[in-house]
Amino acid sequence: MEQLPALRERNIVLIGFMGSGKSTIGNLLSKKLYRDFIDVDTYIEKQQGMSIPDIFREKGEETFREIEKEATVHLCEKERLKILALGGGAYSQPEIREVCMKYGIVILLNLSWETWKERLPLIQDNRPVLQNKTLDEMETLFYERRQIYSLNTLQIDTDGKSEEAAADEIVHLLKLGWDWYPTHMPDERGRDKNLK
Repeated sequence: MEQLPALRERNIVLIGFMGSGKSTIGNLLSKKLYRDFIDVDTYIEKQQGMSIPDIFREKGEETFREIEKEATVHLCEKERLKILALGGGAYSQPEIREVCMKYGIVILLNLSWETWKERLPLIQDNRPVLQNKTLDEMETLFYERRQIYSLNTLQIDTDGKSEEAAADEIVHLLKLGWDWYPTHMPDERGRDKNLK
């Protein structure tokens, strides 16, 4: 039976709707926890030699999702002690949810629809998924994704908080968890015969 990595060694995986602050908070966590930060979209852009909007335009969303899945699975299975920020739609793929929950500590950066709407002018132009969508269609997507994001290790509500405050809250909760469960989460003990 496969031995799961100890809790402290696992990647911290940030999920949430596009524009929720994953990259900014991920960079802050990187400094606070002395871990490397990997933005999976940036990782894919370097790997493919083109921007995410260009991949969508030239190869289509289906191909992008396959590239995204391969990259995320690779990072989750092969890397340790990293901070990973997933693209907003990545967690919609069952294989990505499974590998993130198995090998990582998945943290949802939760924000309200009202707060997200205020950020829309800042993010709309470089998000292929939002192109040609009405506000109603964006709202539908927002709540569809929220259902998917409900599978997580812990959730941080970011409304009314600075990125710094959200990062500090995450660090506090992680350290509490590491103190309580120095090796593995309680529900994993039955899955791994090597756990004491």
